[in-house]
Amino acid sequence: MTTTSAPLTQWRGPIDHGELHSLFEGAWGSASDEEDIVRRLHAHSLGWVTARHEQGRLAGFVNVAWDGELHAFLLDTVVAPAARRTGLGARLVAEATEGARAAGCHWLHVDFEPGLRAFYLDACGFASTAAGLVDLTATR
Repeated sequence: MTTTSAPLTQWRGPIDHGELHSLFEGAWGSASDEEDIVRRLHAHSLGWVTARHEQGRLAGFVNVAWDGELHAFLLDTVVAPAARRTGLGARLVAEATEGARAAGCHWLHVDFEPGLRAFYLDACGFASTAAGLVDLTATR
C-alpha cells in the first residue's frame, strides 16, 4: 500500500514565478498578469508560506503582507484543487500566524468572501470584525 504524506509547509520557502502563477491559475482559473510576483513578495511582504509535496511540487501558498510594524495581512491564500479538504489551508494559515507573531506583529487581518467564513473563523481561529472597504476600481 502506498501512502502519501501531507505537504510540508515552510515560512519564506523558496518559490518561483512560474510555479506560483500555475498554482493560482489551477486554483482560481486565472492568475495575476504581473510579470514577477516573487520580486513583489521579496520587496513588500513580511513573509509567505509555501506547502510542497514530497516531490517538490507546490501545493499551497499564502502571502503575509504588513505595515512594517504591528499589523500583518493574509493575501492570496491558495491550495491546489487536489490538496483541498485535507487541512492544508489551515496549516498554511497557522504557519503564517506564527511567522507574523515571531516578527513582533500584534494583529493579523484577513478579508474573505462569505463562502470562506467557516474556514477563517472556525478552522483558523479568526474573530469576526466589522470592517470597511472601498472599491477603487468602481466609477463614481
